[in-house]
Amino acid sequence: MNLPAELKYTHSHEWVRLCSDGSVQIGITDHAQESLGDLVFVEGPKQGSQLARGNACGVVESVKAASDIYAPLSGEVIAVNADVAITPGKINEDAYAAWIYQMKPKNPSEIAELLDAQQYKSQIDAE
Repeated sequence: MNLPAELKYTHSHEWVRLCSDGSVQIGITDHAQESLGDLVFVEGPKQGSQLARGNACGVVESVKAASDIYAPLSGEVIAVNADVAITPGKINEDAYAAWIYQMKPKNPSEIAELLDAQQYKSQIDAE
């Protein structure tokens, strides 16, 4: 299983990449896409949306299941990746290159509360 050490993770299987401008990109983990199977639909939050940490803000669907996407942080959505909406299979090809949306965190200190790669691996191993 691929778990890049530079990313942060959530208990609900999202990853978070800190960008140089202080924003973050968010997607679903390799583990999540493997569990779901071939993705056929991805809907992220709308650009300009204000998200609250822990709330559902989108959905990913495969041929066998649908799963909510949860906001790992509170803040404003500043970009949405149209490529994954048009071609959801890009997430299956490389879950960590295919971000779903980008946001500007309202409280950047929330990032420190996310899981690191080892903590996330321990959670998956316990499931």
